[in-house]
Amino acid sequence: MQSFLAREKTIRLNPELSNVQVVEFENRLQEKVVGQERAVHKIAQVYQVYLASLASPTKPLGNLLFLGPTGSGKTYLVESVAEILFENRQAFLKVDCAEFQHTHEIAKLIGSPPGYLGHRETPAALSQENLNRYRTKQNDFSLVLFDEIEKASDTLWQLLLGILDRATLTLGDNHKVDFSKTIIFMTSNLGAREIRHLVEGSVGFAPPVAQDRATSELDQKIYRTALEAAKRKFPPEFMNRIDGVVVFRSLSQSHFQKILELELSLIQERIFRGSSQRFFFRCADEAKDILLREGIDPTYGARNLKRVLDQKLVVPIANLLATGQLRTGDFLTVDYDRTQQRLIFSKYERAAEPVDSREGDSQPSLSEAAPAVSRDNAVAA
Repeated sequence: MQSFLAREKTIRLNPELSNVQVVEFENRLQEKVVGQERAVHKIAQVYQVYLASLASPTKPLGNLLFLGPTGSGKTYLVESVAEILFENRQAFLKVDCAEFQHTHEIAKLIGSPPGYLGHRETPAALSQENLNRYRTKQNDFSLVLFDEIEKASDTLWQLLLGILDRATLTLGDNHKVDFSKTIIFMTSNLGAREIRHLVEGSVGFAPPVAQDRATSELDQKIYRTALEAAKRKFPPEFMNRIDGVVVFRSLSQSHFQKILELELSLIQERIFRGSSQRFFFRCADEAKDILLREGIDPTYGARNLKRVLDQKLVVPIANLLATGQLRTGDFLTVDYDRTQQRLIFSKYERAAEPVDSREGDSQPSLSEAAPAVSRDNAVAA
């Protein structure tokens, strides 16, 4: 026995490491959701516990409250999680809490008791069947989103206490629903007015070092403001059942630049998936700068940038397609004309070369024809 103990060796372990599957999940999520590393890491931790089979059988896998300004990506993050894990951005059960501001509307969630008028016509939205709809063998759990939780009635908050604490819900027909294999997300814009005053004028085209320092200080103020607003709104027993409160940071100029590139790639995907005419397009750097200047709005976050892209890019491209000016194989270039102060849309064409009749009917190959911009087809937006 003594010789055995002498051969013992202490090996230090690193609990900070994640397995390959979780690392890949976290990296893919960070590629889709810009600037919210803390929220992404928190979800990755919940996923790690699930994969290790160490989650409590009497609680949901995770109860997460997302706070922060509008347009910072709270709902978008949940959609991205669903897309990565279930290959469907809508693979989660969403409860729009603005629809449950009155006590009687809770029947839409748990169903009416037997004997009440409309009992059979009011199926429970939080039924076990709906909860299990998107589960797979690889990811045998569900995602539930309570969007804008602060707008719900006190009755819904009381209903959530049992779900967050015991992972069970009793429906109107006395059937039990099991939430132990569920990640529950709650989003809120609490403190939005105070946050709006904080972020006004805070995002701009400032030097990177100065802007990063200002953004860090702003994030701390936003965190304190949002957390204090949540504590004022929700009772202590509700806050005490939440596993993690994540305050989404304000988006900086560098974040908006990454979001712009991501949205441009998504527009290209839409062209190839949905359009009958498949073509490539590219935005010049000056055009991107203009889109950023018009799209950056600290008050409305990334949503305003998406609206600008719809107005300045998607609608003009749709018009070009509808009028037959763009066809399959074209290469569209979007640039900015300083004289006209607007975006210019041009496409590249292969210049036809004259053919010597003495050489027969041979035609030049595509590789031999030099591309030329067709200025006759240029369109200003």
